[in-house]
Amino acid sequence: MTDFLGSPSWWKDYCKDDSSVTANFTSSNITAQTTAIKNGLLNLRTAMRNAGYADGSWSIIVQNYMSPLSGSSAYRYSESGYTRQNTGGCGFWNADADWANGTALPTINSAVTNAANQAGIAGTKLLNLANAFNGRRLCENTVGLIEEKGLAGWWSAGAVDKTEWVNQIRTVSTCCGSNYYIQESIHPNYWGQGALANCLMQAWNGGAVRGGTCTRGANGLNAYGEPNMVLS
Repeated sequence: MTDFLGSPSWWKDYCKDDSSVTANFTSSNITAQTTAIKNGLLNLRTAMRNAGYADGSWSIIVQNYMSPLSGSSAYRYSESGYTRQNTGGCGFWNADADWANGTALPTINSAVTNAANQAGIAGTKLLNLANAFNGRRLCENTVGLIEEKGLAGWWSAGAVDKTEWVNQIRTVSTCCGSNYYIQESIHPNYWGQGALANCLMQAWNGGAVRGGTCTRGANGLNAYGEPNMVLS
């Protein structure tokens, strides 16, 4: 967002090639982070053993990360000007949005999957959330802001299908008694958290734990007031 606001459209400063970003995606760092995740999972197994639980008597669900931001082809705000950030709270250049979805997210999620496989813990299930929010992502052209959709609030009937499931990137609007925090930016909002809860409950499966890929289902809400999701 800083690169977006700090450079003109005719001389774009991209995030994807900043040294602070590329350093996180070197092969050595990917290996290091994969190992760290694996060791974290192994520490959980040690804790369970120390608590008296035999291997295979419990399950662990390892979930990866969903795409929170629309790719450039589905942005509803123009790349020119500052509407993307001032209105949408999604100040990314097209190339950075595409890099986030096409490179960063797959790399991070592959590290999570590889770590779980390397840990080799009995009862491990993988919950793939990569596309869970597709169609409801920040600044995606299939949804809009509450005011853009003529809704009274996020709780209005149909809001779950018309608005985003991800919080805007917020900066100065978080000061002085605001209800928002900077660290909530690009994290799931109320509807997004409900969708993730739905995915997790389906993975729990009444105790017969299973993995799979969770994506959006039919419009509307289930009996628990959560967005309809499908685990396959």
